[in-house]
Amino acid sequence: MAIRHSNPSETSAWKKLSSHFKENSNKTIRQFFSSNPDRAKEFTITWNDFTLDYSKNRISEETRELLLQLAKEVDLQSAISDQYNGKRINETEGRAVLHTALRAKESDVIKVDGKNIVPEVYAVRKRMQQFSDSIISGTAKGYTGKAFTDVVNIGIGGSDLGPEMVVKALKYYGNHLKMHFVSNVDGDHVHETLKELDPETTLFIVVSKTFTTQETLTNATTVKKWFLKSAKQEDVAKHFAAVSTNTEKIAEFGIASENVFPMWNWVGGRFSLWSAVGLSICLAVGYAHFSGLLDGANEMDTHFKTADFDQNMPVILALLSVWYNNFYGAETEAVIPYSQYLSRFSAYLQQGVMESNGKSVDRNGDKVDYQTGTIIWGEPGTNSQHAFFQLIHQGTKLIPADFIGFKDSLYGDKDHHNKLMANFFAQTKALMRGKSAEVVQEELKNQNNGETAVKSIVPFKVFEGNKPTNTLLIDKLTPNSLGALIALYEHKIYVQGVIWNIFCYDQWGVELGKELATAVLNDINGENVADHDGSTLNLLGLYKN
Repeated sequence: MAIRHSNPSETSAWKKLSSHFKENSNKTIRQFFSSNPDRAKEFTITWNDFTLDYSKNRISEETRELLLQLAKEVDLQSAISDQYNGKRINETEGRAVLHTALRAKESDVIKVDGKNIVPEVYAVRKRMQQFSDSIISGTAKGYTGKAFTDVVNIGIGGSDLGPEMVVKALKYYGNHLKMHFVSNVDGDHVHETLKELDPETTLFIVVSKTFTTQETLTNATTVKKWFLKSAKQEDVAKHFAAVSTNTEKIAEFGIASENVFPMWNWVGGRFSLWSAVGLSICLAVGYAHFSGLLDGANEMDTHFKTADFDQNMPVILALLSVWYNNFYGAETEAVIPYSQYLSRFSAYLQQGVMESNGKSVDRNGDKVDYQTGTIIWGEPGTNSQHAFFQLIHQGTKLIPADFIGFKDSLYGDKDHHNKLMANFFAQTKALMRGKSAEVVQEELKNQNNGETAVKSIVPFKVFEGNKPTNTLLIDKLTPNSLGALIALYEHKIYVQGVIWNIFCYDQWGVELGKELATAVLNDINGENVADHDGSTLNLLGLYKN
């Protein structure tokens, strides 16, 4: 048994946390600051170019100690070691979980079934470098002898979300190649993309481990038909690459074996951007920057594996999430990056977090009797301030939020960046402090409002405050810092899963809908309709008629 199978709610720490919560939940963050002048320093972790200030949370020193005790009681340290050592911690699928091996040092030794997998990882990385160099430099050309100008990544889920998020995040470091991502089986999506492209200068990457994923294969087939309107079958070999393990299907499609990159069963889809799935990243920013991305993730891996829990960023973030989810009953968390480059970061985390920890059965196969998983959402600041911050500030729900900001902008526009960061700092202050009725009343009086007008408007302008936030301040958005940031959240996910006694790395919940869709598609395409519930039968009738 790879990881300890224990109900967290039966631990001594959980029971103490329950009592502690009942006794202290009425205390405010402002009170914690008043009673401890050094709170900001004591609740801040600095690592490399990252600073995590978690002082604006509804926790005391005692809360933190009890949460750390919980991590020890569920034997988190052993669970971390089991993952890094290649044990089959994905027990329901009988797999090791080693996306961390994809960014390991070349000298590292990481074994799966007794075999060191690092040389194989680096062999693929070398092939990715050679392939991307040839496309970027123009050495590799299309079927009419022209250099490539556009690249289309065709995949879905982890084969799309991660690469697209990183390509957008690192756009500043990009080259001349224009990147496009096609994922949805919605035909309008692929046809809109093809509208902009020239078949003579476009490279397509089909990403599907089995080369049977319905959405990906449908889109790839549509793209191929479009391509063959102006090219020949033998030209497919020059314009298509694949990341897959199904060599037979790939050959049938017409993709040359030298343009096929492998995937491993010890890498889950939502953690696969570090592998050949990240070929589009490699093409967008060049291998050196792709390597920098992996190096940053590796540095965070080392931090997670070696740092004491009280100074361990992923562990602290995960424990805070458990605190709000399981004791305050907070169901969602907002992730607010103050960088437009990270516009897809929250969407990427949605899959990572919700597919990993959206489980209601524990590692023993029993229904859990406590909350697991969190709903992740968010958008970049300052746009989000003009969209959903109203709900966080004055709504009825408790929504813990992570604020991610950078000390330096990439283009060096100090005026813009100072205004951006002024909002970044002000929002966490406002969420914590709020604004009392007395302060509102005084402000309105000073604006020469009459007493009746003041009285009538005061309740609407009160902010109760005491809204928890984490502030993550990073020097600059670079490939290295982005890699570390993504890895930080990956490890947070795992810590939560260990504490909740669930398996993070399977995703059986996505299977049922796919199975039923196949049957329904037969009904749509055929004359007869199978037996369905009344609603589905009615809807199919409306659709077909």
